[in-house]
Amino acid sequence: MSRVGKHPIDIPPGITVALEDGFLVGSGKSSSFRFKIHDSVSTEISDGRVIFRPNGDDKVSRSMWGTCRSIVSKYIAGLSRPFSKKLTFIGTGYKANLQGRNLVMQLGYSHEVVVPIPDELSVVCEAPTVVRVSGADLQQVGEFVRGLQKYREPEPYNGKGIIVDNQYVYRKEGKKK
Repeated sequence: MSRVGKHPIDIPPGITVALEDGFLVGSGKSSSFRFKIHDSVSTEISDGRVIFRPNGDDKVSRSMWGTCRSIVSKYIAGLSRPFSKKLTFIGTGYKANLQGRNLVMQLGYSHEVVVPIPDELSVVCEAPTVVRVSGADLQQVGEFVRGLQKYREPEPYNGKGIIVDNQYVYRKEGKKK
């Protein structure tokens, strides 16, 4: 039995959640979500709470019960207070700036790296070497940040690269003569 799925999700004030043809649709002041409910899980909204129940007693129903509840809980939490991650650019000449809906990064290549920003996310350059990515969907924020980090992974010898929040970079000792 799912320990996560048993707990109903409280809907905070200012956020609306509704069921539409097998989808759970929610909206807040700045963004919205649309989540497909798995066929083996039933959902109801009553008294300002979202309640999930498994349709059967099989393993798939019980596992998807907790999974659906957990995902929707993160969506609702992101609508009330967006998730945010801070990137720090460490390296000589590494910097970033915004040009419209594009993030332009200089990462030591012979060219600039231009990355389009998804509509659901907001990106702010707090300094030339500090970028903050925020949005209502934690998974989308994480995927975008990881995509940016792949352009210059933190490397262990000089400590250069794109570092997320308080990420620890394991430092190695270089060659000895």
